[in-house]
Amino acid sequence: MMHLLSFSLLFNVVSFHYVNTFSKRYTYVSFGIEPIQHSGNCDLFVGDWVPDPLGPVYSNESCHVIIPGRNCMKNGSPDSGYLYWRWKPRDCEIPRFNGARFLEMMRDKSWGFIGDSIARNHVQSLFCILSKVEAADEVYYDEEDRPIRWYFPSYNFTLAVIWSPLLLKAAISEDKHGVSSSDIQLHLDKLDEQWTHEYQNFNYVTISGGKWFLKTAIYHYNDTIVGCHYCSSHGNLTEFGYDKAYRQAIKLVFNFIIKSNHSAVVLFRTTTPSHFENGEWFSGGTCNRRMPYKEGEIRVDNVDSAMHDIELEEFNIAITTFGFKTREKLKLLDTTQLSSLRPDGHPDNNAIVQNDCLHWCLPGPIDSWNDLILEMLMHECLTDISRYMLRTCYI
Repeated sequence: MMHLLSFSLLFNVVSFHYVNTFSKRYTYVSFGIEPIQHSGNCDLFVGDWVPDPLGPVYSNESCHVIIPGRNCMKNGSPDSGYLYWRWKPRDCEIPRFNGARFLEMMRDKSWGFIGDSIARNHVQSLFCILSKVEAADEVYYDEEDRPIRWYFPSYNFTLAVIWSPLLLKAAISEDKHGVSSSDIQLHLDKLDEQWTHEYQNFNYVTISGGKWFLKTAIYHYNDTIVGCHYCSSHGNLTEFGYDKAYRQAIKLVFNFIIKSNHSAVVLFRTTTPSHFENGEWFSGGTCNRRMPYKEGEIRVDNVDSAMHDIELEEFNIAITTFGFKTREKLKLLDTTQLSSLRPDGHPDNNAIVQNDCLHWCLPGPIDSWNDLILEMLMHECLTDISRYMLRTCYI
């Protein structure tokens, strides 16, 4: 049985994250929730993958939402070792994700995941863990008959995913295999209404961008073409640069969140590096390593590093410019470096359609992202208690 933890003393106000763009380090302060043992400040996102003999809390057979391309065991993966590692921050211990605890905290609430196929990958990971606590009702499907909204009746909790791979308004002509029939038309000054119209319906949001900005695209601003990316076939257009487009998108997203009257707590998840070796997805690249890297054995490639830098810089600008209230509303879920250490755990050539060294097997390394989310939630809850004594945290 979960115990009700209440606090009767006010603590000093502590900011959730302070991001230093130059050192890229994050200060994390916890109020001593058992069994978490923190010694001073702990950066949740710097650490190592350590052996975990317990393995995942769900299996590819127990969770029905795993799409074929992520079901590595069913597809004949020759290795299961990738299942037996967990993320450990360097200076503290964090517990395994507790689905019952999470659902209790989410009672009468809703959580939306906004982004591309990695966001879908992540929400399926979370759903698979939660479904071990309670079977959810599938209440809404997309045009390909995939569930994208689930309801957990005992907790009155809704979990949803919204497809918005560029976060901006875009005309996309691409099939489910990633084959485009025409160039993306991307509007650099307009957010995608697919998610902005849904935003007010969520108490919590995880939002992310990234890889889609590397695709061929024609850029529009004020309904006028201003350039393009990777568009040599359009000799009359100027290369604008994916990095400038991505920075503009992140700025618009953060401005929308900060200025919104809706009080959702938003976790901005940073870009996910791929692990293709000896080519890319379209040229025979593979990822057949069987062990995590140790810190220092691998560096995030130049493109992913540039996107990560943009994310950190714009996040820092947002919380510095708009002040303390922004830190209450906007959090950073920095999964880039810890994900870069996992060349194992991808579908690789067990992905049905093409080699996949970007998405994650389910179960797999992406499940550890949920451990971080629950730890961040507990901190947010306990900080609210220390500041206002308005609510309690179920542990």
